[in-house]
Order: sequence, then C-alpha cells, then structure tokens
Amino acid sequence: MSLWSRVVNVFRGDRLSREIDEELQSHMEEAIEQGRDPAEARRSFGAALRLREESRDVRLIRCLDSLRADAIFGLRQLKKNKVASTAAILSLALGIGACTGAFRLIDALLLRPLPLSDPERLYVLTRQGVGPAGNFRITDSSEYPTFQLERAAVKDQAELIAVSFADRTDITYGSDEEMEKARRQFVSGWMFYSFGLQPALGRLLTAEDDSTPRVHPHAVLSYDYWASRFGRDPKVIGRTFRMDRDLYEIVGVGPEGFTGTEPGTAIDVFVPTMMNPGVTHSDWSWFRTFVKLKAGVALEPVQDKLSAINQAVQEESAKALVGWPKQRIADFLHQELLLQPAAAGVSPMQEEYRTALAALGILVGLILLIACANVANLMTAQAAARAREMALRVSIGAGRRRLVQLVLVEAAWIASMAAGVGFVFAWWSAPFVVSRINPPNDPARLFLPADWRMLGFGLALTVGVMLLFGLAPALRASTVQPLSALKGGQDPHSRRRLMHALIGLQTAFCFLVLFVAGLFMVTFQRLLNRPAGFSADRLLTLDTIAQQPQPSVYWDQVTQHLHDLPGVETAALSNWAILSGNGAFGYVSINGAPPSGVLAYFMYVSPGWLDAMKIPLLDGRDFRPEDVSPTVAIVNREFARQFFAGADPVGRRFGRKGNPRVQIVGLVPDALYQDVREPVTPAAYFPVQSVDEKGALQPIGRATFVIRTAANPLTMASTLRREVSRARPEFRVSNVRTQLEIDQSQTVRERLLARLAFFFGMVALLLAGVGLYGVLDYSVLQRRREVAIRMALGAPAGDIVRRVTTGILCMVLAGALGGLMLGMAAVRSIQSLFYQVKPTDPAMLALPWLTILAATLLASLPPIIRAVRIDPATTLRDQ
Repeated sequence: MSLWSRVVNVFRGDRLSREIDEELQSHMEEAIEQGRDPAEARRSFGAALRLREESRDVRLIRCLDSLRADAIFGLRQLKKNKVASTAAILSLALGIGACTGAFRLIDALLLRPLPLSDPERLYVLTRQGVGPAGNFRITDSSEYPTFQLERAAVKDQAELIAVSFADRTDITYGSDEEMEKARRQFVSGWMFYSFGLQPALGRLLTAEDDSTPRVHPHAVLSYDYWASRFGRDPKVIGRTFRMDRDLYEIVGVGPEGFTGTEPGTAIDVFVPTMMNPGVTHSDWSWFRTFVKLKAGVALEPVQDKLSAINQAVQEESAKALVGWPKQRIADFLHQELLLQPAAAGVSPMQEEYRTALAALGILVGLILLIACANVANLMTAQAAARAREMALRVSIGAGRRRLVQLVLVEAAWIASMAAGVGFVFAWWSAPFVVSRINPPNDPARLFLPADWRMLGFGLALTVGVMLLFGLAPALRASTVQPLSALKGGQDPHSRRRLMHALIGLQTAFCFLVLFVAGLFMVTFQRLLNRPAGFSADRLLTLDTIAQQPQPSVYWDQVTQHLHDLPGVETAALSNWAILSGNGAFGYVSINGAPPSGVLAYFMYVSPGWLDAMKIPLLDGRDFRPEDVSPTVAIVNREFARQFFAGADPVGRRFGRKGNPRVQIVGLVPDALYQDVREPVTPAAYFPVQSVDEKGALQPIGRATFVIRTAANPLTMASTLRREVSRARPEFRVSNVRTQLEIDQSQTVRERLLARLAFFFGMVALLLAGVGLYGVLDYSVLQRRREVAIRMALGAPAGDIVRRVTTGILCMVLAGALGGLMLGMAAVRSIQSLFYQVKPTDPAMLALPWLTILAATLLASLPPIIRAVRIDPATTLRDQ
C-alpha cells in the first residue's frame, strides 16, 4: 500500500473500519461456503478486534493515527472546560499578538533589507568623535566636494552614492494656489543603476542627469506616489511641476516596493543631486554617502582610502574654523571614519526608536511569559484532576511518549487558537502604533506586509509558546504512578511547589513591567510639564519662503500687515520657530580672551518677538527697528551665568566670529531652544536684520512669522496664509503650525512609550492577578479536607487564612524582589529614554510594590472567603 494511501486512511477512520469488517466478513463467508464449520472458522481467524487493529496498523500510519485521535480528544477537553480554555486562549492571544506586532515594527524599521540587489554589500559612511559641544557623537552627513574626491579614489573598488536627507517640500503641478506637500530626495544619478533597480514606467535617473549643476531638472516618481497621486496614469511621463524655484520634468516611475533608503519615510520624488545648491559648497552637510562594494572587494581597503581622504579634508577645513577653541579643533581633526552596514537603510527614525522598540519588545515578551505561566498553572491543575485518567491509560498499556503527546496536543490546540486571535491583534496593533508616532507635519510611513517573515516568526513563536507552557505539565503527567494515583495517594505538594514557583516568576515579570512602565509615564509627565520659558497659547507659526531673497524691509511690511489684521494680538518674525528642531550655534569670547569651549545657541528675531512669545525682559530693552546683526544681542540668564559669572550682562560685550564686540542690550529668562530634552543652554538673540562685513543689509530668503491670536489660532490659519501672499506676492507660506503642535511633536516618542507601558502594565497586573487567584483557589480546593479537620478541632479563621496564604505570599514577595533586581539591571540599557527620573527614586520603587500588593490582596480575597466558609461536617462527610 502506498504512503499516500496510508496517510489518507488516517482521516477516514470509520470508513476504514467498515472496509476491514467487510473484508473479514467476506473471508468468513468464503470459509463457510467451502464447507467449514462456522464456529471452527471463527476460531481459526482469531479475535475479531485483534484482526481489525492489526489490519488498521498495516493500512495507515500508526503514529499519525494516534496524533489524530489525541487531537480530537484534546479538542473535546477544551470544549469541556470552556471558561478555563477561553481564559487561556485570550491571555496567550494577547501575548502572541503583542509580540508579533512588535516584531512587525522592528522588522519594518530595523531588520528588513532594502529591495535592491546585494543589500549585504551596502554601507553608509559615518564619522564619530568628540563634537563641537564636547560630547561624543556619530554623524553620517557629508559635503559634496569631499564626496567627489572620495568617489574618484575608490571607483575601482566601490561605488559611492549621494542620497540627501528626506524633506517635505511644496510642489505644484499648476498655479501657486495648488501647492501640495511631497517628500523629496536628491540622489546621485547612478543610484538606481547601482542598486539594480528597473523602472515601472519611463526611465530612471542616469549619470548624465547628474553631471552639471542645475542643468538637468529631471524627476523620477516613486511607484507608491504615482499610484496614489496619479492613479497609475501612464501619461504622467513628460508632465512638469515646480519645486522651489525650478521647473522639473517627470521622466519615469521607480520600481514597485522601493520608496527610498530611509525606513519610516516614503519618498515621493527623486531628483538629481546637482539640482541642490549645496553641491558647490564645501561647508554644507546635507546628504549621506552610501558605499556599494563591488563583488569580491574587502571592506578594510576601501575604508582606509576613504579615511585618508577624510583626514586630509579635515586638516584643510580646520584652517577655516576661526573662533574655535584649540581643543575643539583638535577634536575635529581626530574624528574617525567608519563604514557601517546599511542593508536595512538608514534613517533618523531608526536612531530615535531603536532603543524604544527594544524596550517595547522586552515588555511584550514579559507579557507573553506571564501568560505562559498562567496557562502552565492551569494545565498543571488540570493534570492533577486527571491523574486517575492518566493512571488508567498507563494501566492499559499507554507509554510515556503517548501521555506526553496527549498533553502537548492539547497545548498545541490552545497555542494555535491563541495564535489565530493574536495575528488579528497584530494585524491591527502595528499600524495603530505607527499612527501614534506620526507628527502632524511629517507623518511616518512604515510598510508592514504580512509576508513569510511575519508568518515564519508567528509559527516559531507559536511552537515555542506551546513548548514553554505545555512541556512541564506533559512531562509531569507522563510520570504518573498508576497504583498510587488509583488509590488517591498522589502527593499534591509537588504540584503546589511548581505552581507557586510559576507565581513567583509571574510576580517578578509583572514587577519589572510595572517598574519600567512607571519610569516611562513619569518621564512623559515631566517632559510635558517642563517649563518652556515662553507661552504657546494661541500662537501660530507660518514658515515662509520668497521666490528670491528679499530685503528685510519687505518682511517687516508683511509683519506689520499681519499685525493689523482683526483677531491678531501681535506679530513678529524669526529665522525659524522655536523647538522646531532647527538651530545655530557657535563659540563666544569675553574681554578678548580665547573662545570658550562652551557652545552658545543663536537665534535671529525681529522687534516684538519677545512680546509675541511672552518672554519677559528682565533688564535692558528689546530690539529697535534700526538694530542690525551682529552688532547687538539679547542674552538669557544661562548666558550670563556661564560667561559673566551671573552678573548683569546688559551693556557688556562679547566676541563672536566676524564681530569681536557684540553689545548686550537686554536680558531675558531661560527658554527652551531646540529640544525639550536638552538642558538649558546659553542663548543669544540677534536682530533678524543683518549686515555683511561691508555694512550692506542682507536679503532674507526664508523666515517664520509668529502670530499670537485673540482666539483659536487654527481658525485664522487659512486667512493668514492668504494675507502673506496678498501683502507680498513673492512670498509664499510653506507650512502652518501652532506652537502647541510643535511642542507636542517633541514628546511623540515619550507619549507613545507611556501609553503602551501603561497598557501593558495593566495587562501584566491582570494576568498576574488571575494567576494568583487560580493557584490560591486550587490550593483551597486541594486542602479543603485538611482545613475542615483543623476547623473541627477549633482552629480560628486567622490560622486558616495564614496556612492557606503563607506559602504563596512568600513566593509573591520573592518574585517582587527578583523583579526589582531585574528592573535595576534592565533600566541601565534604556537610560537614554528617561528624563529627570531615576530607578532609585522612592516613588518609582513604591509604585510597583503598592500596585502588586493591592492586586495580591484583591486576588486572594475570594479564595480566603471560600476557605473560612468551609463547613467541616459537610466536607468530612462528603470526603
């Protein structure tokens, strides 16, 4: 009989039995027809049951048949215990779904290779060393003249590719009134060829498109942008659009699945690097350098050549670092060049969320372990209740392997059903989490396909979970002693010890989750409540650009026009919005001394900007219309403390590159500048109107209008946008945001971590409480005869409560102590995610202790009440 027929026969058991019975009957009838006595014929054939079983063994695969039978029996057991089975499946489903969802995020952002040829040969050039602020830093930005030297040096061993940092910009396919946002990236013309990519439509950029500055305004659309914006219209080839001050022609559509080299950001438009004005500037760092090694080329020789060129360029660049302290120049010259693997791409989101996703993965893993411990306790209790059944199976010939298989098959049913529900949760949760990390001005784009990577992870996780919670009960069930079990002599203490140990593990993991969750929530609250030094209430910012740089007087006219509009309290101008992520910094000198090694931040603002931001003057005056930069400045308190020992700085002077005698005309309180997480730094505010070395006023190409309104600023956003262009047609508003929106975008990561940590903390607490209740309830049930005897002998209720709860409460205490030690060790690796909170703070230590204590008391109350209400007479009579 063929193997396939034997496999098929496993699943047609009743029909196979009928066929075997019919065949045996036909042989019997044939013997009778030949004249044999019916009784003698039956005796010669032997026992019908034995013949049927032997025939079945020949016609099917025996181990597969036993597996099928155990699967049917296991499913019946789950239906028999519907409440317990549902609780086990849902708790595991939450853990499996959370783990799978976390894997989808981690894989999409950090692990999944870019869809290009030989991604393992792709590297990104980085420099590491001491930065201008005196701290260690790693940067991956490059300058184009240096890039050209590096490319020529290694052209026989590797291809260097320039890819700019992605940015959202305004483009229009018609008039200025039809402006829309798109993500743009300047790339080397040979990037697509080097990556082994083919166009979906038209052609891709070539080296010829990237040979001469501003000569080839060609653009390639990404496939996703083409599909969403143009509905895959093939007539898009040849269309033009305006971006910045250039008119581009669409020459092709990129391949499906390729959206750039920055995971978390989907590029809409690719244009040649030569269209960027930075290609001629040796002091502009605006792109990453990717290195694609040629086949058979080692990494080290390429890195050595690039390091030599980098060192030479740095030595030449150091000559222009006028005003830098000697130590900072030495640090600049000692930066190390490295080539880092970039198969999965490189993006700011990777750096920002790498540690956060690792912490999230640990949290969901702990949730899954708590759920596994719960189900293991449940199955251990069920195994105790089925001890007589297992003993009977052993008595009639079942081997240890068959008993293990029986319990594992039941565990497989639970894990499989939980995985099915969990995958639905993962399908929903991963996109939901991505939607929570979307700043309104720059939403994240992560692709989360349900492909073989997710399915493979889910399958491996399901099998691992099944073994984790099912193997121990299965092995324990297989060691049953028939004689002892049938007499009711199984020792319950060993089972209780296992269950208590699992409760200890649950408590340790729950404490760890609550401990870390508390740190995340406090971090978010302290960042949210950190004094900013200005008022964001009713404040609107309008990022504005001019077709050509315009005189400052034109910008002043627009500012005054906006100020005079109904509903506007005040209007001012700055070079960018505060806390927008932009920044300028440098070193200053006092009284002709060498420049200090402390960085000072600079900002350029108009008269009235301090009033618009509600930053009060502590001393001195605001800027006047005739003030120009860099002759006068207003400084903050930290500037005075750092450079003037806290003395009143008004009227004093400091030196800055290009002007050694900048006069301080005002003093203001400290205010946040670039990042809400960084400490307050010395800051100097200069007039937005500036002059060059010859005293000529400098035109302004872009700036930000700051408007404080009398009511909700969003109601005036569209009006103010129109009024800017109405006042000066050459001005165009590129972005409108409230200051409150800008402030909140600074804490997106912390808000996400706080919410997720709170959710998982509550889930961990619920699962641990359910597990504790189940073990205590099982303990009371197993010891009800003992409790009845003690109560009949006069034991008080307090003694009963102590005996029932002492062992398990000791395990809870031990688990909490273990969780505390785990927490202290774990938070060291995620310390960068916290702000002004320490794991040793008394409040941080008290929170998980008190929470677990409350949950323990709540979970213990029903079993304790049941124990003290046991009726000795009824219990002893029934036993």
